[in-house]
Amino acid sequence: MAEEQWTEAGAAVTTLILDVFRLSGRLQLEGDRLVEGLGLTSARWQILGAIAYADQPESVAWHARTMGVHRQGVQRIVNELKKEEIVAFRPNPHHKRAQLVVLTPKGQKLFADAVALQVPWVNEISEGMSAEDIATTLKVIGTLKKRLMEKSNAQDSPPS
Repeated sequence: MAEEQWTEAGAAVTTLILDVFRLSGRLQLEGDRLVEGLGLTSARWQILGAIAYADQPESVAWHARTMGVHRQGVQRIVNELKKEEIVAFRPNPHHKRAQLVVLTPKGQKLFADAVALQVPWVNEISEGMSAEDIATTLKVIGTLKKRLMEKSNAQDSPPS
């Protein structure tokens, strides 16, 4: 039985994936610490950001797809945020059951407060990084996200 070997790029991407997993864990821990005084967690903050930065109001399912996570997890958190009057639901003209999620004024203030904490933090950790290196990193991550989404979509499609 022949043992398959990584290509040079495959080995490098494997190392990158492992580092991204570690980075994700650190970002969640640091995010939790940064916004805990606001009553937020990284997960709640991430969802508020998805809602705040969307070009238009979107459904929970759309936000979950964009974030690359399961709809059920986003729905649970959005329901909690609704109970706390941080988000609200609006009718969706394209789908009766999949309501659109929007920030309430309370949610807008909470998100703005989180961003106010994040700005000095991110400025500090990005000190000394070049715009070119960041652009290259974004390009590589964007390519990997696109390929993973295409692969996922192909696996979700019914066979022809």
